[in-house]
Amino acid sequence: KLPYDALKDFTPIGMIGATPNVLIINPELPIKNFKEFVDYAKKNPTKLSYGSAGPGTLTHLGMEQLKLAAGIFMVHVPYRGVAPAYTDLLAGQTQAMFPTLFAALPYINTNRVRGLAITGSKRSSAAPTIPTFKELGYSGFDGQQWYGLVGPANLPPAIVTKLNVELNKVLALPDFSEKMTSEAMTLMPMTPPQFATYIKEDIARWAKVAKERNIEIE
Repeated sequence: KLPYDALKDFTPIGMIGATPNVLIINPELPIKNFKEFVDYAKKNPTKLSYGSAGPGTLTHLGMEQLKLAAGIFMVHVPYRGVAPAYTDLLAGQTQAMFPTLFAALPYINTNRVRGLAITGSKRSSAAPTIPTFKELGYSGFDGQQWYGLVGPANLPPAIVTKLNVELNKVLALPDFSEKMTSEAMTLMPMTPPQFATYIKEDIARWAKVAKERNIEIE
């Protein structure tokens, strides 16, 4: 019951980019890849729990989508933010998580967690050894943590166009592109109508997951 409408109360200006989400596990688990993870979850339905940044966040909805697609069970442990969720994952209090690749990279690169699969249509250059869900036979895992620019409702078209042009100029700068790529973000310049469509499709995607998993935010 938000005090605003995510579609009606804003004017889409342009997309900046997105970073995929990644399935990570505590490396103490006897699991080396995604197939072993699914097999382990099916054989040990009471041994796995996963942390999230809170109910309704992408770290929650993404894992529930995976549970539905793979036919597995894990207990959801919601936290107030991703930092305490990481603390318990590293300590072995929970066994899995579904954060952004950007946030997970420092832990993956130091072998403090193990990355098993990422969302999106192709592998990330920041973590090229981690396969996509699509490669592993799971379609529909296109959701990513995205960042864009919007204004208030009914923003004059001339202003929207001007801001979109300037935004896309920044996205085209080599230095900016290189910096974002190193931080696991794929730049995604769009026109305002394209960005509006992207927002609508993303909301529809997660609304479907929430409905199928009977997820409600108190």
